[in-house]
Amino acid sequence: MQTTEEKRKQFKLIDYCQYLISSQNNYTITNLAEHLQTWSHDVINKYLRNERITARMLWENASRDIEVDEEAYLIFDDSVLDKNYSFDIEIVKYQYSGNAHDVIKGIGVVNCVYVNPKTGNFWIIDYRIYNPEADSKTKMDHMKDMLNNTIEHKKLSFKTVLMDTWYASVEMMMFIDSLKKIFYCPIKKDRLVDDSGGKEKYKKAVELQWNEDEDKRGKIVKLKKFPGAKKVRLFRVLVNNETELIVTNELDQDSSEVAKSICKVRWKVEEFHREVKQLTGIERCQCRKARIQRNHVGAAMLVWNRLKKIAYESGKTIYTIKKDQLRDYLVQQLRDPSVRMLLA
Repeated sequence: MQTTEEKRKQFKLIDYCQYLISSQNNYTITNLAEHLQTWSHDVINKYLRNERITARMLWENASRDIEVDEEAYLIFDDSVLDKNYSFDIEIVKYQYSGNAHDVIKGIGVVNCVYVNPKTGNFWIIDYRIYNPEADSKTKMDHMKDMLNNTIEHKKLSFKTVLMDTWYASVEMMMFIDSLKKIFYCPIKKDRLVDDSGGKEKYKKAVELQWNEDEDKRGKIVKLKKFPGAKKVRLFRVLVNNETELIVTNELDQDSSEVAKSICKVRWKVEEFHREVKQLTGIERCQCRKARIQRNHVGAAMLVWNRLKKIAYESGKTIYTIKKDQLRDYLVQQLRDPSVRMLLA
């Protein structure tokens, strides 16, 4: 049996997370081992090969800090972790990246973000690695799993689901509707719709005619392949100088301005994607094994939630929290330099 001292000296999750918090630009295991005297590269690698950092662990940490609200939003979106310069990583595949606007080599992650509508604060509460070769699940399957998990297991209150055009399928919208939840999502301009009550053929959404009242209040339409008399309200709104077509099952909500403000909340997930990539090294693990990559992603998610918690409590930005560590280093070096300047 291991002694207490041997257990104390074991490499643990908190040690790896502390590394991701503290490091500013290099997040490799080699770099970590070079800056430690306690654990070698092999010890850290073995830990990451055998550990299982899961989405459940993320929830257990996030649940203590979330500001729950019955009017809250759940946002679903996926992100591709860029591995274009990496080779032989087991779960890397070619896939489209919205950030790169191209097909790249990467690891796909479907994320679920919880937003408090009163404070504007948000948390990553769930995620899934997109790896259909291993589990045969689509991104839609992952989104459904996370929705069900939020309701049945997390027991987390929320009202509205926000998602991008890619997830705006008939199946997904009807699934959200069956959960008695509201959805808002943009649709593609060539989506076939009918605003005539069945009197005319379906036409592309971009070809619809809008009067002044409809521009303000939206219009009731039927999306092609929607069952029976099921309809949605369609809004035409201007977002970032581009016209977006937004649909919702909240039929009695008849303000385009309200729809626009709700859809702006969706950008919280883009804020999360940007921060987690820039501040946690989530894309920077070079290990080939799928298990290590999964654990690295899980640890990076935990680190982001921790940094965000500190940011909320201090009133600082998450970027300031990260960079303040360098400030502390500079203060220490100016006080007691490890390399002293000399002049002739």
